[in-house]
Amino acid sequence: MTTSEKKYKIALGCDHAGFEYKEAIKEFLQSDGYETKDFGTFSDESVDYPDFIRPAAEAVAEGLCDFGIVLGGSGNGEAIAANKVKGVRCALCWSEDTARLAKQHNDANVISIGQRQISKELALTIVGTWLESNFEGGRHLRRIQMLD
Repeated sequence: MTTSEKKYKIALGCDHAGFEYKEAIKEFLQSDGYETKDFGTFSDESVDYPDFIRPAAEAVAEGLCDFGIVLGGSGNGEAIAANKVKGVRCALCWSEDTARLAKQHNDANVISIGQRQISKELALTIVGTWLESNFEGGRHLRRIQMLD
């Protein structure tokens, strides 16, 4: 089944440096029929990213959400925080290619985006590309299984 055949529930989490793009991504997803669960933050006031990223990642790991998108200034800390949750494979994405490969080769169930690194338009394209891509399995499956 491709992601375009079913509209999934997407967990969202960010710190203050990813707030603007999180709001844009949430609107983008909802307008395309996806359900979202927003774990915050809910403003651009300075916060500690683990407080918002971990609950979003846990929602994916526990099956409460199908996928997750986390955001910050660079996206690095958010990816690290998400990857601390067993069952999460979070990929930092900065292009269409990294988003596509995150799903095709790494079966990433969460992606991280750095708001200070790319344009809002590119962030939305990354989200769309990732959601429409599919895991290829094959040799990649063996590698994914090695991670666990």
